Amino acid sequence: MILIVGLGNPGEEYRETRHNIGFEVIDALASVTDSGNKYKKFNSTVIDSVYSGINLLLLKPLTFMNNSGCAVDLALKFYGAGIKRIIVIHDDIDLEFGRIKIKRGGGTAGHRGLKSIFTETGRQDYDRIRFGVGRPPGRMDASDYVLRKFKKNERKELGIFIDHSVDMLKYYITDGFESAAGKYN
Repeated sequence: MILIVGLGNPGEEYRETRHNIGFEVIDALASVTDSGNKYKKFNSTVIDSVYSGINLLLLKPLTFMNNSGCAVDLALKFYGAGIKRIIVIHDDIDLEFGRIKIKRGGGTAGHRGLKSIFTETGRQDYDRIRFGVGRPPGRMDASDYVLRKFKKNERKELGIFIDHSVDMLKYYITDGFESAAGKYN
């Protein structure tokens, strides 16, 4: 089974914000896979899914970004060795808007969701999809920036970038990290 975690914040006020891109990618992936049960568990919305015969656990933590690690840790403890790979989808202000990269392991680069996952699980060896949301303008605080909705012109292109992320994920699921990185990075 592959655990695919989309980071974001629960609640209507956070919908369509830069910080919630992980949730949007999970929803798009669920729409093109054989998704079964959707339920609440591990302080998350969970979707059991299958793609190309491979079982997926799609997770959208409802613990708010800064506590995402609690939800991931609960899922890991519950499934144990049943989880063969983990990939986390998150916003990244260090990449220009629409740039998407797949990465293996590494530090948190100040991202509080990734920091929470490390704090709770002690792991940084999972794969990631870094979804570029661009830098804050001027002297705007990064936390304020990522909680803003995408601009109207960005929203027009966002669907293309989300679809690209889903294609990358499908390739990752069937062919693995190295192949996905070689094709999409």
